[in-house]
Amino acid sequence: MKPVKKNKAEDPELEPLCCCEYIDRNGEKNHVAACLCDCQDLDEGCDRWITCKSVQPETCERIMDTISDRLRVPWLRGAKKVNISIIPPLVLLPVFLRVASWHFLLGAVVLTSLPVLALWYYYLTHRRKEQTLFFLSLGLFSLGYMYYVFLQEVVPKGHVRPTQLALLTCGLLLILLALYRAKKNPGYLRNPASGDRSVSSSQMECLNPKGQEKTKGFLGAESSGGLNNRTPKDDLKGSSRTLAGSPTKVKEDWCAKCQLVRPARAWHCRICGICVRRMDHHCVWINSCVGESNHQAFILALSIFLLTSVYGIALTLDTICRDRSVFTALFYCPGVYATYSSALSFTCVWYSVIITAGMAYIFLIQLINISYNVTEREVQQALRQKTGRRLLCGLIVDTGASTLVTMAGRGEQTPLC
Repeated sequence: MKPVKKNKAEDPELEPLCCCEYIDRNGEKNHVAACLCDCQDLDEGCDRWITCKSVQPETCERIMDTISDRLRVPWLRGAKKVNISIIPPLVLLPVFLRVASWHFLLGAVVLTSLPVLALWYYYLTHRRKEQTLFFLSLGLFSLGYMYYVFLQEVVPKGHVRPTQLALLTCGLLLILLALYRAKKNPGYLRNPASGDRSVSSSQMECLNPKGQEKTKGFLGAESSGGLNNRTPKDDLKGSSRTLAGSPTKVKEDWCAKCQLVRPARAWHCRICGICVRRMDHHCVWINSCVGESNHQAFILALSIFLLTSVYGIALTLDTICRDRSVFTALFYCPGVYATYSSALSFTCVWYSVIITAGMAYIFLIQLINISYNVTEREVQQALRQKTGRRLLCGLIVDTGASTLVTMAGRGEQTPLC
């Protein structure tokens, strides 16, 4: 019997889509206008909520999956899906900051609850091993909103010179450029096609046994006889020696998910689902891993952000509290809540201080780890395997390999970065 050919018009994926149509997760054609139609899980959840019955966690997950699948915007050749995690910062941040500027007590409550909510959401997504654009959206929107408040409320007072405004604007642009560079490929290890018999550079690096000791450092410097100085023949010979001499080590370096042998200091990211060269950690602020290829850009983005943020905070406090120093005005500024403009500026200053303090902590940890040539992933592994001992009240940890790693009171969880 001849196979029945399916008509092209009967397949929704082959039919041309208008700007408001899309193919849903079930493979069926749907329309943006029907986003609230035919949702049994949502109807069941509302019925149980109205009747004061508990909603099952599985039902809540199905409702969120349905909402995230139907939340789309019209676009050419089909509606585009919008990640639901980018919406809360765009809506909640301006509302919270403006409410916090009404009164000093409201400001204290809101500014205290914001980091708590961010940490709760981080550990929730970290436990479920899910990617999220929440923190990237929060960071970018915070930069834009702080700059907007500075232009609308601080600059019109006439105390900010054009050169100071230009310097602050240049700092903001440099932050965005550094973040764009840090968001690029951190050094992913790709599994070559099975039909390709040629040995790629990543394969040769994986096959090199001496790469266990000689790896590329943070500044890109390598010792003599490193990976880039070896020939393919040396790498293939080293592979045979590795397979014959230390099968246990090969088993430890083998990644079953990526189907490749990891080079020295490479790790598999469970969130990104791929191995990364010299992986430091998975940073939620850029929604990507920090590895061999983007570590420099990540440090550069942190340093520029700290300088620009401190400079913007100093300019704002010098404008709304003219008769006091910057440090004194941060804690004592009489009459700052007399006008809504100065109150909003002061609230944004304290929000920026909280964000800057968190980034300064991450920056300090990164600098100390780099100075001892260790990665955050190696620190967490030493703690998890209990091969290190804490020194100086937990501020420093000896990993057991004559390498000191700063901890600054960290536990076994990955830091919020």
